[in-house]
Amino acid sequence: MVVLLLLMVGGIALTGWMQTTDAYWASNGSRKRTKHWIAIALHVVGVVHASLRHHESLVLAMINGRKRAPAGGDIL
Repeated sequence: MVVLLLLMVGGIALTGWMQTTDAYWASNGSRKRTKHWIAIALHVVGVVHASLRHHESLVLAMINGRKRAPAGGDIL
């Protein structure tokens, strides 16, 4: 959790710094697109991480609507 929080703070600092640079301060929406791609990438990484950690495919569960029942050692 500490590593995740540090990465999130680093991401906030990076996007904040990017807003001060000329390359990302354009009025054509490039800054907004960059933030969207960062959010999409973080979401995909989170889904992959959760799928690997819980040994089940969350994408498949979203498609067919079925997940395995929690085992005794699972955290709810």
